[in-house]
Amino acid sequence: MSSSTQRRTDGRGRTTGSVLSGLAVAVGCVLFLGGFVWAALIYRPYTVPTDSMSPTIAVGARVLAEKVDGAEIRRGDIVVFKDKAWGGETMVKRVVGVGGDKVACCTEQGKLTIDGKPVEEPYLQGNGPASPIGFKAKVPNGQLFLLGDHRSDSLDSRVHLSDGDQGSIPRGAVEARVDARAWPLGSIGVMQRPSSFSALPGGTSQPGPVQPIALAVLAGTVLILGGAAYGPIARRSARKARTHD
Repeated sequence: MSSSTQRRTDGRGRTTGSVLSGLAVAVGCVLFLGGFVWAALIYRPYTVPTDSMSPTIAVGARVLAEKVDGAEIRRGDIVVFKDKAWGGETMVKRVVGVGGDKVACCTEQGKLTIDGKPVEEPYLQGNGPASPIGFKAKVPNGQLFLLGDHRSDSLDSRVHLSDGDQGSIPRGAVEARVDARAWPLGSIGVMQRPSSFSALPGGTSQPGPVQPIALAVLAGTVLILGGAAYGPIARRSARKARTHD
């Protein structure tokens, strides 16, 4: 940066560079803080208390769950819910069946079936069958059938099969849908919708705005750091320019 550029001002003693750096910091703050406010309005953090959803979500992991109406839930979604018949505790499980579905396990190949159609579940723990115990259920209308991804260590709809609703919970029991892992750092990422459920009636859901929120926070961070770094860089450049004059 030349000395003439350093001395160019806007008439009030501010260089063009300092004006731009201030603008970058201001815009960065709006993006950074706005991203967190946006996230706070839409998402709630939850800590997963057990390993019933591993390897998808490890025990103790923090997730971001979007507050949605139970009517928006689709097969393959991971949901946060609370139901008295399940002990009244907040739980995290995967939806594998909705109202009207006939859910069963397992085929000769160890697959879960929905209305007789085998479903690929690449997220499952281990290479065994989709469930260590066989089961079948007809999901009542307005209900959801839930399983953990760690099928050999999950207290889910299979435990409640003898209930009047054949192990399912009402859609209204859903508090939120998990959209992303937020902790630990190595596991951060958006939850992918299983493609195996997309061909079934109703398809799969779309994730909330977690990605644009993350981009806004990241862009804000870059602008703030870049704008704040201008001052020291400009002063060092000015000193070098004076030395060479």
